[in-house]
Amino acid sequence: MIRLFQIQSLPRYIIHPSVLPFRTSVTQRNFFSRTSPVLCHPSRQRERNSQSGVQFSRYSPWSDEFTGSQGTRTVIQAVFFSALLFGVAGYIISEKSHVPPVRKYASPKELETAIRELQAAFPGPNMVVTDPNVLKVYGSSEQSYHASSSHAIVVRPKSTEDVVQIVNIARTYRVPIVPYSGGTSLEGHYSGLATGSICLDMSNMDKVLSINVDDSDLTCQSGARWEDINQTLRERGIPLFFPLDPGPGATIGGMVGTGCSGTNAVRYGTARAEWFLNLTVVLPSGKVVKTRRRARKSATGFDTTKFFIGAEGTLGVVTEATLRLTPVLPAKVAMAQFPNVHKAVSAVQEILNSAYGLHIQCVELLDDHMMAAINTAGLVDKPYPVADTLFFKIQGDPSCIQQTSDVVQSIVKRHGSFLFKFASTEQEAEELWQNRKYALISSLTANPGLRCWTTDVCVPVSRLPQLVYETKKDLQECNLRSTIVGHVGDGNFHALILFDRDRELDAVSGAVHRLVRRAIALDGTCTGEHGVGLGKKEYLSEELGANTVELMKTIKKAIDPLNIMNPDKLYPNEEQITK
Repeated sequence: MIRLFQIQSLPRYIIHPSVLPFRTSVTQRNFFSRTSPVLCHPSRQRERNSQSGVQFSRYSPWSDEFTGSQGTRTVIQAVFFSALLFGVAGYIISEKSHVPPVRKYASPKELETAIRELQAAFPGPNMVVTDPNVLKVYGSSEQSYHASSSHAIVVRPKSTEDVVQIVNIARTYRVPIVPYSGGTSLEGHYSGLATGSICLDMSNMDKVLSINVDDSDLTCQSGARWEDINQTLRERGIPLFFPLDPGPGATIGGMVGTGCSGTNAVRYGTARAEWFLNLTVVLPSGKVVKTRRRARKSATGFDTTKFFIGAEGTLGVVTEATLRLTPVLPAKVAMAQFPNVHKAVSAVQEILNSAYGLHIQCVELLDDHMMAAINTAGLVDKPYPVADTLFFKIQGDPSCIQQTSDVVQSIVKRHGSFLFKFASTEQEAEELWQNRKYALISSLTANPGLRCWTTDVCVPVSRLPQLVYETKKDLQECNLRSTIVGHVGDGNFHALILFDRDRELDAVSGAVHRLVRRAIALDGTCTGEHGVGLGKKEYLSEELGANTVELMKTIKKAIDPLNIMNPDKLYPNEEQITK
């Protein structure tokens, strides 16, 4: 039965039985006539059987006196209820449309308030920057071709406590935080957000806090550069070094964020090995966590250090790290040249699987175009022969180096090498290796006026010749100039594609896309060491699978429910997952 409520401030009404929205019996009509509180005024109750009531009943499809056919009655009732349904739906939609949307990030007014609070909290010189030109530089890179935007403010903390204060202000006003370290990223990791973001420049946090020689470890702030750390150890006469060696200028925080590696990876592994013993991290909540103690190993629960390695600043801000160090060993540099990449890689596989493979500290591939670029750039005193080339670092005591060198020379000769030689002096060895490390500079210097898109992928070592061959063929068919360098010992290589930005940007973007798809199809990865950022996140679902990506996003939402830590990076959006 429908419940009808009496409105106390109005005179009592009763329902006229002829307008009930359903067919009723005589008993039901009498009941509603006596008790229901709407529609008929009491003074007119006596007239309900009058002529006017009878006339009205003739036209009501709910009345027994309706003169139309049964079909007509049904149609009229259907039209009535349809109109009623549409009316209610329209009302609900109208009400919902008037509900103000929940803002994801700070409004312009809230952003201004946050900036004022940051300026008040850090009044020191150059600790807070709002110059538009500086904000643009911090939000984009000359070597990155992904979407970018200027930040709203740059803040330069000096301690973990400073970072906590910044994070708390950002969380209060829902302002995104984008960490910035060495500025060497190539995949848009530190791009700003159009809604306004806080760039956290960690360059002031570059101190070595302690060195434990007996334990072979070192604790530093996250803005310290790996080169400076090793230089500090040399200057203090400590025969230890930190073996992860990505591009020049990279800092510990960025190396953690991207899960870096470098030329030493074939011997010492990557950031995902045990080179970071613990991390100090400021979470989005403002809480500070230290992931573990300094012990070399621990079986206490999750390895929370690994949560942040490769997370690209999306789970928290790394402020300190304890690094594991390793002894410095004597090393010599050798060079071998081959008629093609396939023969070079085959030689490397045999060398690494031999009894002397452990003495190979580095083995790097430079293709013929890269060797030509080094010569043309004029960065070497004596030009090198232009051919696909391997550079080796062989480490150990003198006798071990000699034995390993003999084995390496024998193997490369069997695989078609037509030239093998050692660097004759320490200076030549250092120069040779520096030219490998400065491959990007050499490529740009040799091709003035052109831009360079640098990307990296990694595949199982046995698949590397196929990948390099197909990539060079693809680039040649597109009339794109390129150089290739690679950590051939672990299947990781970098393509440096040179182009005219006004005419060839789309062609280069397509070539990079095909390269990544090609690597994944060979059971590889879209990035070996550059990280995901904005540029590679569209490939994660294809590489890792939707369930793995969902797990990553679940962890992200649990730690950072407001999504203020470097948003829009690393995790693919829903459209990319579906695609």
